[in-house]
Amino acid sequence: MARKIGSRYTVHQVIGRGSAGTVWLGEGPDGPVAVKLLREDLASDQVLVGRFVQERSALTGLDHPRVVGVHDMVVDGDDLALVMELVQGTDLRTRLEHDGVLPPAVAASVIADVADGLAAAHAAGIVHRDVKPENVLLDLAAPPGPAGAPRAKLTDFGIARLVDAPRRTRATRIIGTPDYLAPEIIEGLEPRAAVDIYALATVFYELLAGTTPFGGGHTGAVLRRHVTENVPPVPGMPDGLWRIISECLAKAPASRLRAAELATRLREQLPALTGVPPLAVPAQGRPPAEGLPTPAEAVYAESDTGGGGTHRRRRGPAVPLVPAPSPDSTRDTHTSLRRPSPQELAAYAAESRAQRAAPAAGHRKGRQALIRRRRMLAVVVAVVLLLAGAAAAFTAFAAEPAHGPSRPPAHAPGHAAGQGSQQARAAAVGTSHPPV
Repeated sequence: MARKIGSRYTVHQVIGRGSAGTVWLGEGPDGPVAVKLLREDLASDQVLVGRFVQERSALTGLDHPRVVGVHDMVVDGDDLALVMELVQGTDLRTRLEHDGVLPPAVAASVIADVADGLAAAHAAGIVHRDVKPENVLLDLAAPPGPAGAPRAKLTDFGIARLVDAPRRTRATRIIGTPDYLAPEIIEGLEPRAAVDIYALATVFYELLAGTTPFGGGHTGAVLRRHVTENVPPVPGMPDGLWRIISECLAKAPASRLRAAELATRLREQLPALTGVPPLAVPAQGRPPAEGLPTPAEAVYAESDTGGGGTHRRRRGPAVPLVPAPSPDSTRDTHTSLRRPSPQELAAYAAESRAQRAAPAAGHRKGRQALIRRRRMLAVVVAVVLLLAGAAAAFTAFAAEPAHGPSRPPAHAPGHAAGQGSQQARAAAVGTSHPPV
């Protein structure tokens, strides 16, 4: 059933759903269009509506072949809509779910296209904030690009920033999808262009490996990994691509490549990637052979030493490419993701520092224990010597008589042994006896 949007557009059927609204196939004065109707709760937020109107010129003025163009923005009663270019194709998430990981040359070509779109947006002062496979469209009607890759276009520019109204998100929520969030966003810093590079590198990793580098498990665990852990290596990944991904996933925003640099570096790799097959990853749902962990499990399998032995501790696999009934339905987004409290973030940082300092701390503790033992031994020796000296002095003092001259030796000249004994007995009873 047709539905009017404003005075110029008519929508006919739903062609997609996302975290912020529903995408409809529509018709406008100049032909077919895609109309994204934002959720009703967003349309009723007057602060958001004001931001929506303010962003009109920035979003409609972003004209680049690698960006899905925004033709118009409509505010009509309960309808808040973006009228966009209609792309004949599919999104990157659907392609991944249908075909699995991409050959390195195809993945690099797609990511280079998206990087071109980001470079244009960043030059215009616009940060996407929610780069993910669902927001990358593959234009199947356009001639293919290098390595036969479909041309890619980045969509939903500005949606994350529009939804980030101060009273809605600043105090309690994070804008973005957990798997693709840059560390500085998690730590509460203002998003800059570098957050899009981090997210795009995460998408690139996913296209090659089938999983995101830090995904899997509870949302809080995912956020902690972004802040504290390094990108895990992928067996078989070409060295040139690995260096690019590592640079773009740097924790420090200033260390990451710029969007234009990323596009250039990727296209320089294309000749060496021609004919390279997709990386070998296990088929989803197939058990690993003979108890061996899958690559995703191996990424998060760690060896712990303690209690006299070594054992394996698995934190769980990264998020697999599992088909879903609709895009984004299995992933938390900015509408449901809670910002960690300052105490939680401090705990993440403290845990990271403790892990890094563990070897040094163990050495310091061992040295300190040795020093304490030596000091205790010195105290014990000193006490023993002191007691020995006191005992010797007491013995010497007790050996001297209280009155009179010292008794002559028992065998002194002029005294018989018996006489000495008799005198001693007489002194003991206070009498004297003449010698016999």
